[in-house]
Order: sequence, then C-alpha cells, then structure tokens
Amino acid sequence: MKIETRSIEYIPANERHGKPRGLFSVWFAANMHITTLVTGSLCVTFGLNLFWSVVAIIVGNLLGAIFMASHSAQGPKLGIPQMIQSRAQFGVIGAVIPLILVIFMYLGFFASSGLLGAQVLSSALNLNLTVSIIILNVITFIVTMVGHDLIHKIQKYLTWVFFLVFIAATVIVFKLPVPAGSWSPSGFNLPIFMLSVSVVATWQISYAPYVADYSRYLPIDTNYSKTFWYTYAGTILGTVWMMVLGVLLTTAIPNFLSNSGTNLANQFGSLSIIMFVVIILGQLSINAFNLYGAFMSTVTTVEPFSKIKVTPKVRMFFVAGIAVVGTLLSILGQGNFLSNFIDFILFISYFLIPWTAINLIDFYVVRHGEYSIKDIFDLNGKYGKINKITSISYIISVIAEVPFMNTSIYVGPGAKAMGGADVAWILGLVVPSVLYYVLMKRKLKSEETIEGPISFEDEQLHKI
Repeated sequence: MKIETRSIEYIPANERHGKPRGLFSVWFAANMHITTLVTGSLCVTFGLNLFWSVVAIIVGNLLGAIFMASHSAQGPKLGIPQMIQSRAQFGVIGAVIPLILVIFMYLGFFASSGLLGAQVLSSALNLNLTVSIIILNVITFIVTMVGHDLIHKIQKYLTWVFFLVFIAATVIVFKLPVPAGSWSPSGFNLPIFMLSVSVVATWQISYAPYVADYSRYLPIDTNYSKTFWYTYAGTILGTVWMMVLGVLLTTAIPNFLSNSGTNLANQFGSLSIIMFVVIILGQLSINAFNLYGAFMSTVTTVEPFSKIKVTPKVRMFFVAGIAVVGTLLSILGQGNFLSNFIDFILFISYFLIPWTAINLIDFYVVRHGEYSIKDIFDLNGKYGKINKITSISYIISVIAEVPFMNTSIYVGPGAKAMGGADVAWILGLVVPSVLYYVLMKRKLKSEETIEGPISFEDEQLHKI
C-alpha cells in the first residue's frame, strides 16, 4: 500500500471512498486490547464489587460514546481531521490550546499502551522490557507512516481475530471463582460509583479527538446517522466486553494488574501463545491510532506558523519524532504504571470534556454543520486568530470543574463533600455548552445584523 499523501488538508470528493459500516470494525478492534481492560479494572480498584462495576461500565460507556460517535459523524461532512475543526470555534491560533492538550493525551496513551504491550512481549519471549518497548514502537511507526487505509484494513481483519479469541477468553474467565457476594447488588457506594462512571465515560470521550480522522475519507453524501450508529455500536461492544473481562479478572486473580497481559494469557494454559500474540496485536493496533492522531495534531499546531507542506519525508520526520518521545515516556514510566495511568486519564477529562462540548454544540446547534473550509486554514479568515468567546467559555468551564475533581494529587471540596464522587465531567459538559451557545449565538446574530443578508453566491463560497 502507498504512503498516505494527505494529512490535515480537505479530502476532495474524487478521493473519498469506503462505507460507514467499515467504522464498526475500526472502533470495535480499537478497544479490544489490554489498556481498555485495565481501565475497566479500575472500578474494582476503587472499591466496587462485580455487580456495580459492570453497571458503572455500561452506564459510563453508553453516555460517553454518544459524544464520541457524534464527532465521527462530522468526518464525511467536513472532510478534514478532527482537531483542525477546533479552529472554527477557538480561532486558528486559539485552537493551539486544545491541540497541545490533545498531543499530551496521545503521548500518554501511546506510552501506556506501548508499555502494556511490551510487558507481554517481554514475558512471552523473555526479552528486556526496554527492548520490547522499542520493537513494538518501531512496528507502530511503520503502520502509521503508511496511514489511513492500512489502519482501516488492519482493523477489519483484527475484528475477526479478536472476536473469535475473546469468545474463548470470555468462557474461560467466567469460569474463574470469585469471592462470595461479588455479584450482589447490595453495598452500593454512590461516590465510588460516580468516580467509576467518570473514568469509563472519559475513556469514550477521550476518543473524541480521534474519530473524524477515520471517517473523513467517506463520500460527502454518506448518511450521517449511519456514521454515528456504526461508530457507536463498535466502540460500545468492544469497550464493554473488555472492561467486563477486566473487572472479572481483577476480582478473581490477586495482583492481576501487576502484569495484566501475561496474567490473562496464562489463563489459556498450553495455548497461551495465542493470547500473547492477540494482546500484542491489540496494543499495536491502538498505538497506531495514538501515533497517527499525534501526528495530525502536531502538524495542525505547527501549520499556522510555518505553512509546511507535508511530503512523505516531512511525514516521516514528524511521526518518528513523536514516536521517540512516546517511547522515552514508556521507558521512564515502567516503575509506577497504575497510579500514573489513573491520574493521567482523570487529568485528561478535566480539559478534554469542555472542548468536546464546545465543538459539538457549535457543529450541531450553532452552525448546523456549515463551515468555510478555506477560512479554517486562513489566519485572516472569518474564524479569526483567537475567539474570545470560546476561550472565556473554556476557561470558566475548567475552573468550574476544579472543586469537584478527585485525583491522588488533589481532591476538591465539592468532591470531598460528596464522599469522593467525581462529577467534574458533568460540569465540563454542561457549563461550556450553555455559555458557548448563548454567547456565540448572540455574536453571530449581531454580525448578521451589521453585515446584512448574504448573497447566494457568497454563501456557496463559504460552504464545502
């Protein structure tokens, strides 16, 4: 397959291809890996029993995936990567703020997923852990260099592999003995339940910066409802499946999380090599997403200041540089993975969720999907350099979350008053949605009054 020639630019109609049903395998396979399993396991780590952990997993995924899949539906309409769309809300320069946060997120997930995969490779082949990290990340680099179509094709075939192997894994795991009362609905703890739902919902919402990257090549006339539902179904099925296995294994096996991949593979006995291979494939799969997204976001961040042309050589420079940084983070983070991962995923939610709320409100409610692609790439275009309304809405939203945060570093007074419940993510959705909608609608209305009606010809120039 040829190296992808497009990066952050608009995908013209003659290069569009694929069908929305292909997004099911993309997002199903993207979640069938150990990092998802470990995230689900956190519900038990926090203190929930099996019954309430499964409920928290289902509730958190059903809620979080609504926002994630709504971003996916933007891809065919706009034909550009997810994060560059932020320029329409934040301004061409203002969008650098969420972009930097998202790059940090990609690097964090790249490092954590790479480390988990390397632990399995190290155990299976008795390799040094650092060497294992490097080997897997070199393979990830090659897949990312080829790009979009190869990632889609890999996910299509991995869907069948994961489905068959994890059916067998599910049968084995559900036979494991668990402590008495694990499936009892008694002993409900609301604060811990809310914290667990927050982490699970954040897992889905953290995919928001990824999704349009993989739907932007679909034909312009693609049914947006189908784009949403295929994405939603794939991500829900894959995530819930893996997270439920995670809470079962963590409950049944003491110290399961000390080396989750190897402990899972060992359940297959003499056939453990099959699970070792599947786990490694899963980590390679999701890390190609992380590296690809980091590449897109880094180019988007640099582009307003340099107007670079992304040739294959430039692409290699960016992808290799990001891979090196992520590899160093994996190597440095070997000793204290679990606590670092919990803090990392919660930290992301406080900054990422207000962004997703603003982006979706703007697309679906304020502008109804009508954007000028030309102006998204123009420093002096209609979206401006910095949108003060968006910046103010975003900053106020993050401040509103602070009293309700709950991490190992800081627990806000609101979270303490509720026994440790973390509801910051709810405020992170509601506050920016209301603020941005009210202020932005007022601004656009005043601009229409000043400028007068737009001619049909001018209107078409501002559309795709």
